[in-house]
Amino acid sequence: MQIRIGYELTYQCQQITPMILMLNVHPDRAGDLVTPDPIATDPPVPVTTYTDLFGNTCARLLAPAGTMRITGDALVRDSGQPDPVVPDALQHAVEDLPPDTLVFLLGSRYCETDRLSDVAWQLFGGTPPGWARVQAILDYVHNHITFGYQHARSTRTAWEGYNEGVGVCRDFAHLAVALCRCMNIPARYCTGYLGDIGVPPAESPMDFSGWFEAYLGDTWYTFDARHNTPRIGRILIGRGRDAADVAISNTFGPTWLSGFKVWTDEVRSGEPRSRA
Repeated sequence: MQIRIGYELTYQCQQITPMILMLNVHPDRAGDLVTPDPIATDPPVPVTTYTDLFGNTCARLLAPAGTMRITGDALVRDSGQPDPVVPDALQHAVEDLPPDTLVFLLGSRYCETDRLSDVAWQLFGGTPPGWARVQAILDYVHNHITFGYQHARSTRTAWEGYNEGVGVCRDFAHLAVALCRCMNIPARYCTGYLGDIGVPPAESPMDFSGWFEAYLGDTWYTFDARHNTPRIGRILIGRGRDAADVAISNTFGPTWLSGFKVWTDEVRSGEPRSRA
């Protein structure tokens, strides 16, 4: 199957403002691009890219004072298969974990393992290690947090999400990531596109989505605490310790986001291949 993805972001800049953007499809999925996914700007400015410490593609630009419109539109090939489920995937002892997974056991900006460790062991210490333990964490977070865009707050941490019991997809992911790490399971935060493919369409506007990956049985597996069910058509943009590592934009000056649109739709035969 093919999926059309894209965005239109409008920023108001009070002055010339450097920006770092994370909007390109992740290199792990770049081979699935049917059409390129360059970042376009209006007014036009030079855009350069680099790869960050977590392997994500980042873009740099210098936005002029005034209105800056940033857009992208691409077509991606996808298997059409839901996220894999591997119930017999084993949990590794910490001493056996590969070195590059260890950073994803540690606390981070939005995932306070120190505050949640006692809670995690009380809740999940009696669960079987491995996939079943991650699933128990998913079930708990899915039922513990009430989803609602009116609950969105960019500063909410996993500890605050646990105590407040409300949030958006990133809050579900942060709490699940923190609880996995507390139980000695490496977990990393992910952001990208997730459309309503294979499920009833949501009434709310499309947004970028947050989920996570946990390391079991020598493999990083995808988990989604908000939906708590395998989904079709997940297109990765970035991975990191938490949302601070995969922000869609970092602006270095007084700016505000005045317009925001995201799309991710299955392309059926005869439909236009681009919104541009």
